[in-house]
Amino acid sequence: MDYLGDLQAFLPGVITAAAGLLVITIEALKSGHKSVFWITALSVLAASFFAIQDLGMPMKEAFSGMLVYGGTAAFGNVIILVGTLFCVFLSSDYLERIEHNYSEVYAMMLFATSGMLCLAGANDLISLFLGLETMSICLYVLAGLIKNEKEGAEGALKYFLLGAFSTGFLLYGAALLYGATGTTSILGIGAAASSDLLFVAGAALLLIGFLFKISAVPFHMWTPDVYQATPTTLTAYMATASKAATFMAMILVLSRALPAVEGLDWQVVLSIVAIITMIFGNIIALVQDNIKRMLAYSSIAHAGYALVGLSAGTPEGYSSVAFYLFAYTIMNVGAFGVVAYYERNKGLDFSDVTNLAGLGFQKPLMGVMMSLFLFSLAGIPPFVGFVGKYYVFAAAINANMIPLAIAGVLASAASVYYYLRVMVYLYFREAYKEIELFDPALLYKGALIILAVLTVYYGIEPVLPTTGLMDILSSF
Repeated sequence: MDYLGDLQAFLPGVITAAAGLLVITIEALKSGHKSVFWITALSVLAASFFAIQDLGMPMKEAFSGMLVYGGTAAFGNVIILVGTLFCVFLSSDYLERIEHNYSEVYAMMLFATSGMLCLAGANDLISLFLGLETMSICLYVLAGLIKNEKEGAEGALKYFLLGAFSTGFLLYGAALLYGATGTTSILGIGAAASSDLLFVAGAALLLIGFLFKISAVPFHMWTPDVYQATPTTLTAYMATASKAATFMAMILVLSRALPAVEGLDWQVVLSIVAIITMIFGNIIALVQDNIKRMLAYSSIAHAGYALVGLSAGTPEGYSSVAFYLFAYTIMNVGAFGVVAYYERNKGLDFSDVTNLAGLGFQKPLMGVMMSLFLFSLAGIPPFVGFVGKYYVFAAAINANMIPLAIAGVLASAASVYYYLRVMVYLYFREAYKEIELFDPALLYKGALIILAVLTVYYGIEPVLPTTGLMDILSSF
């Protein structure tokens, strides 16, 4: 076994895990040391550099076939690390102002990121489970960061209990698949796939575990409470990086382990879940006054849009999902970042969207960036969100799933109302009280500006899914 080659193949994950251990060691020697933030940021930057180097490589196996790297796994790693990097940049100033800037937060983010990288490249049910649980356990801790408040403790407990329940489904499904095929290898399971009841039950339970992690209806119950109770920049991390990792793992499982079998069509099941998720997420978001809960239900709807691409079951569909995850990560981290900025100002309560009244003109840059991110989330051109939705809906149409694409377009059109409602209060309502907004830190402002630029740039020049990514995924 080529141990050095295996470590090199998983180098982004090794870097983040080693940095997490270093952060814990520093915290044990000197609590609250300022170097912790920079170690975290630089390690994620270094991991991103090596992940980008793998983008042009064909997909290969490592650790005796337990993991894959290069190809679509590398693209998933880039999405995860980009989301993590910007969330780290936004978290330092935000956590400092809410007095929860603990070193352990960065350690948990690094360990969770390492688990996500393992999950996105999992080529075996064992490595898939290890990556999923490493990610989940760290996210449970982050969700309960504000433990001295009722909402924080309740959200973390709900996340932990429902997360453990869903893990049971996934693990039981993996056990049944092993019993039906005699292997835990994803490729081996695909080669031995059948319409046997044991195989079908195992695959169904495995998909239920995945659907919980991406907040698909009816496995979404934990999402609004957890997102509301978690510190906002960490909510952005949970909503983007963890979903990207899970969706990339689903792409590998669906394309390799669950091929088309006579009398068994997973695309129909996923398309039904996608329609229910899009409709439910958008309808409930329409009546939300709390912005974080609105974005939580919005994230449920966006999971439905991504499921449209998975439902196509084609290389084009998988490619569109990968690009959509990239687009969603950019615009959603940006939106949560602006929400976190307003949230940190004393005297501003986010229990009602009306508290944003008139604030768009006080800090024009923040108001404009919020508008850009919300326009993109709504799927309005020329922003990256429009391009992402176009690709997933086009993939469904090309796979002769026209009703699914129509449902997605209608659901997306309905979402415009609750996104524009925020901007109406920002610019077209008078403030009901005077609130002095502080200037954000340079790093905080710079991160949001970069996200806004990327949101516009990749809406005008959507190069990712039209060139190398389709070639990478065509092997499926």
